Amino acid sequence: MLVCPECQFENPVAHKFCQRCGTSLIEKECHACGATVSFQEENCPECGAFVASGWLALIFPDGDRTAEKTTQLPVKPAVKPGGTTQIAADPETHAQSSDSEDDLEQITLTQAEPLDSDERYQRRSGLPVSEANEAISQLRVWDGRPLQKTYLERLLEGQKSNIEEFEEAEAAYPDSNIQFWQQLGVSPPAIPYLVLQESLYPVIPNLQDTWMLEDKTVVLLEDRSDWESLPELWGNSETHLSQLLFWLNEMAKLWEELAIVQCCQSLLEEDNLRVDEDLTLCLRQLYPDRPEGSPDLAELGNIWKRLFSKSGRTLYGSISELISAVCNGECASSEELQSRLQNLARQQESPTSPEESDTPETAGEEPISEDTEKMVYRGMADDMPTVVLPMQLLSLTDGGLTDIGRQRDHNEDHFGLETHVTKQENALGKTVRGRGIYIVCDGMGGHAAGEVASAMAVETLQHYFKINWSDPDRLPDEGTIVEGILTTNEKIYNVNLQNSRSGSGRMGTTLVMLLVQDTNIAIAHVGDSRIYGVTRKRGIEQLTLDHEVGQREILRGVDREDAYARPDAYQLTQALGPRDNEFVKPDVQYLELNEDTLLLLCSDGLSDGELLEQHYEKYLTPLISSKANLDQGLIELIDFANEYNGHDNITGLIVRIKMRPNADRLF
Repeated sequence: MLVCPECQFENPVAHKFCQRCGTSLIEKECHACGATVSFQEENCPECGAFVASGWLALIFPDGDRTAEKTTQLPVKPAVKPGGTTQIAADPETHAQSSDSEDDLEQITLTQAEPLDSDERYQRRSGLPVSEANEAISQLRVWDGRPLQKTYLERLLEGQKSNIEEFEEAEAAYPDSNIQFWQQLGVSPPAIPYLVLQESLYPVIPNLQDTWMLEDKTVVLLEDRSDWESLPELWGNSETHLSQLLFWLNEMAKLWEELAIVQCCQSLLEEDNLRVDEDLTLCLRQLYPDRPEGSPDLAELGNIWKRLFSKSGRTLYGSISELISAVCNGECASSEELQSRLQNLARQQESPTSPEESDTPETAGEEPISEDTEKMVYRGMADDMPTVVLPMQLLSLTDGGLTDIGRQRDHNEDHFGLETHVTKQENALGKTVRGRGIYIVCDGMGGHAAGEVASAMAVETLQHYFKINWSDPDRLPDEGTIVEGILTTNEKIYNVNLQNSRSGSGRMGTTLVMLLVQDTNIAIAHVGDSRIYGVTRKRGIEQLTLDHEVGQREILRGVDREDAYARPDAYQLTQALGPRDNEFVKPDVQYLELNEDTLLLLCSDGLSDGELLEQHYEKYLTPLISSKANLDQGLIELIDFANEYNGHDNITGLIVRIKMRPNADRLF
């Protein structure tokens, strides 16, 4: 089958166009010059650009014997609640499919001729074979049949029932997944990637494919050969010491995760340490620990010491003392190391001069005012570990788009965005400050009144905060935000009264609003328009609860299925305009962001049917990258929403907040 690159529909291998959306299954556009090229081409015939899907192949000779010696994972029982479950591997899955459209069994991989040019994965032109270590060879390859399912995908499809059974067990017994992949027949060197990639991407590369032949095992990974080297950045004079401390902390946290799959050696290979365009610490591949045993933290300390030494940077003060302690074996665990790094960060934040503090109890604190008490910040996902380092804004960007949809004759949605970014730079570094107000409204009411109400709400709130948000360093307090929303409601309500509108004839609108001040945000909403947060570590989170009958019943303790079985389940319990201020109770919350975050404000035309929850990885997660175009991403998302939903107006507004360690609060 050929999987459409646009809509993921599975088409017969002989088809040239997708049966669902009409996308070509044989040709695509060159990203460099726009020429039409075949999916089976490595380079564009017009400009010579590499246009294929490139991967890094790790080749383990001697098949299972070497692979098992190289990757020795702890064996844990695969279980499910209530007893033991043996997930039997189908012996047929160890052999490749004989399907003529994807026959991987015939691929020949040798040092002299790593890939047969007639097969699916072919060696990239002009790039040599390299040795990863004594047992493993590396080869950069390209996929000549990228729309066909991989061997790994076909293997997992054949084990669908076992996978469903495992997913039920995993919640109660999360450590069973290593044994699960072993029993499914996945090649041993690929298992660490499968165990870790969901929780640790982009730190570890995605696993594309894996298969076993008589005399070798092949693992295909996302190719990070051209990513920037961490040791090179370490020696760059423009890399602030706070960024280095941040990377040290990331390595300490990663050490614990890698120990689960016995791959701590991955952090001890200097060339394996890479960073992406957002300066996130990443690994080129996973290196299994040596057969004689896993390395200890002292070896990690020696790597840190070597990175400082090669970079020409001088180690001094608390950081020097900490690294010396690690090298001398004075840290018994990664948890202790992270704790010491956290204490180091706290020491750097504490005031050092008597002028900064009158008493030990109030050192470094501002007087608490009535307004401050209303602004209680929480981090996104409070169950996450404490962030060791304070963060500061790196960039603030946005994009907005609205569409009439496929079944409406006019658009009652409205949005507004306003962003202000200032930069200060001197010999000591650069400081970025950002402030923004972002609003999405979904109007309702007869005779085009809905679009009047939504536009009126956006304009009123924008004007209100120009006057009432004067402090350049703080978000407005909760009372100020609520007052702005009630002022807006009163304005629309009065227009309804003046026009003698009543009941369903009254115009109204939902509201979702985001206020940004550097890395702190405030969210307010009325109705069922939503805001979502998307990060690489936690995925997608819905940050608002709809003001509708079904959700109200759930909060009262009614079962979700029963709550939404009501005929009025989706009826709004709140909106701006139809009723006076006594009936409008906005929800306001404050969040402190601690990692790169994408915030999406949207009307229900975009969020209906769990579209975002099911498809955010394709349409939203890539937009976290600073290289991604937010406007283009919104176009693609709304085009997809028109196919998936399309029954209502669709509006999306994206805010991308990038950050880095706050040097001013550390050193």
